[in-house]
Amino acid sequence: MAYLRKTATGGWRAEVVRKGVRTSQTFERKAEAEAWAAKIESDILAGARGAFPSKTLAEALDDYELKVSSQKRSGHFEELRFKALKRDFPDLAGKVMHKITTADLAAWRDARLEKVSGSTVIRESHVLRHVWTVAANEWKWCEEPGPWKGLRMPRENKPRTRRVPWTEVKQICRWAGLRSGVAPKTGQGRAAMAFLVALRTAMRAGEVAGLELRDVDLAKRVVTLRRHKTYEIVGERTVPVTKQAARLLGVMMEDAKSAGRDLLFDMSPMTLSVSFKKLTSMCGVKGLHFHDSRGEALTILSKRMDAMRLARISGHRDINVLLNTYYRETAEQVAAGL
Repeated sequence: MAYLRKTATGGWRAEVVRKGVRTSQTFERKAEAEAWAAKIESDILAGARGAFPSKTLAEALDDYELKVSSQKRSGHFEELRFKALKRDFPDLAGKVMHKITTADLAAWRDARLEKVSGSTVIRESHVLRHVWTVAANEWKWCEEPGPWKGLRMPRENKPRTRRVPWTEVKQICRWAGLRSGVAPKTGQGRAAMAFLVALRTAMRAGEVAGLELRDVDLAKRVVTLRRHKTYEIVGERTVPVTKQAARLLGVMMEDAKSAGRDLLFDMSPMTLSVSFKKLTSMCGVKGLHFHDSRGEALTILSKRMDAMRLARISGHRDINVLLNTYYRETAEQVAAGL
């Protein structure tokens, strides 16, 4: 039997109880709730749908981490997200998956928005939605999209417009003790050198941190990225680099060879990020992220080459992302060049 009732937010909640199967879903319109209830009842009567196991969200997160996240390059970050969710939202994590409602997820969303940005909530939602997809399609623990249907997502943050003036770059280099042609020996020194390389190449922190001796061809001034954000889509990516970047990479290559290591910077992406954050805090540079180097580099390079070549360097498949996110010249700066 199907039950329909109006929710406090103006939507409609449909609940189906048939042959020991109990499930519910919230919709914006009554017609959608009726159609969903009719389909679920039909599936149950046809034997295509049985009772879901009493598996909690915490159990789903544990299984997903073991079977799915472990196969991803971003697996460690997903592990941290899952750990935080189970710690900060024990009631949600302890709830049986097929009994979690849209209202439960809306409460989680609103609580997260009090602490993090809309973009962060969207990224976390993408991961959790995939947990539901795997749990529904492979494990048969719940239905998909389940409570995610009808859940309103926050707005994405506006693209950053932060430029990186060379006065700040010099300040960072002086504080880190960098000297021209000399490889840094401290963690903060390597973080500063990595930032300089990123400013000359538009590479991401993870890409710079993952560079090995075999990846850099100084004669051709080409870097091969074997691990990068879109590897699963495009595979290895080759990046042409400027003469200044080649000189910096040459210094780090000599240091790596003399130390008998493969990695040029001998730092994980997370260590690089933490070291750079501490460095900027200590030297008084405020509001600067390592990733701002990417926007600064692409903005500078855009004055010397067309969008197609720029996309080849950055690895973007969508030219609009270059224009709307990483091109950071103001209207006044553009007007000054006319």
